[in-house]
Amino acid sequence: MDNLTEVNWGIIGCGDVCERKSGPAFYQVEHSRLVAVMRRDGEKAREFARRHQAPKYYTDAEELIHDPDVNAIYVATPPDTHLFYTVKALRAGKPVYVEKPMAMDYRECLEMVRVSRETGVKLFVAFPRRCIDYFLKIRELLAEEKIGTVLSVEVRLVRPPQETDKDPATHTWRVKKEIAGGGYFYDMAPHTLDVLDFLLGEIAEAKGYTANRGNWYEVEDLVSAAFRFTSGVVGTGLWCYTSDETQREDSVEITGTRGRISFSSFTYTPIRVVTSQGIETYPIPAPAFSQWQIIERVVAELRGTGTCPSTGESSLRTAKILEQIYQG
Repeated sequence: MDNLTEVNWGIIGCGDVCERKSGPAFYQVEHSRLVAVMRRDGEKAREFARRHQAPKYYTDAEELIHDPDVNAIYVATPPDTHLFYTVKALRAGKPVYVEKPMAMDYRECLEMVRVSRETGVKLFVAFPRRCIDYFLKIRELLAEEKIGTVLSVEVRLVRPPQETDKDPATHTWRVKKEIAGGGYFYDMAPHTLDVLDFLLGEIAEAKGYTANRGNWYEVEDLVSAAFRFTSGVVGTGLWCYTSDETQREDSVEITGTRGRISFSSFTYTPIRVVTSQGIETYPIPAPAFSQWQIIERVVAELRGTGTCPSTGESSLRTAKILEQIYQG
């Protein structure tokens, strides 16, 4: 596809994630404009458009996709419609930036990548950690061999249930398999698995076990996994969403031949490096909008002035590992 001069975005699904994480970047990043938004609730679409300076709003995604003023699409709906809207937009010749998880399962992700290849239209996925300073610093430390040769990685994410989990009447789409593809693991673990792919290279294979121990909802609330990277690094992970508050944890620890690096996936605790030389910490705050840097990189690639490290191809690897773990 030809490079764009200005990237004029249309958003399909302008809900909470757009409000808190991505929306402002689309009209504040240089050479990027927010032209139109779509939500089935017309009043909410109109209000989002007003708050975020979009001149148009729709209740029909087809109309937004075929708006001649829109030349790129952000799909921010729940996962059950990612494949449908992404393929529609790609076939309309408009590059897509789609929320994670990329789709409901690996098969759907494969189809999205296949259509992107077939049409020659670019596909990006919202894994912003590949572009955030906090995680770029970890990559820099690893490249400097600060802890020597990497041997292993251990992931732990332990959280109590949300208040909305405790009553079926208040369950969100994130715990409804027919909409989300799985539970909180399916929603949150891709961020960590994808950034490990970015930091340590491709994960060759994974195995896992899932369980529902809290009985708050039908999908899994407890997942354990073991995985192996093509480099020979081995890893383990535990994701638990039914603990009490005192057990809350968000940690990733990479062990090497000369030390270890500890950090978090979501809470941006100071990066901690322990070696025989002592302990070093790197306090790097979370960005104001977590998707700012990745949207900046998407815009640069669409304009032919840079590249984005989170593509349909890289995200397909994450989807494959996620499914291997989820299916045991």
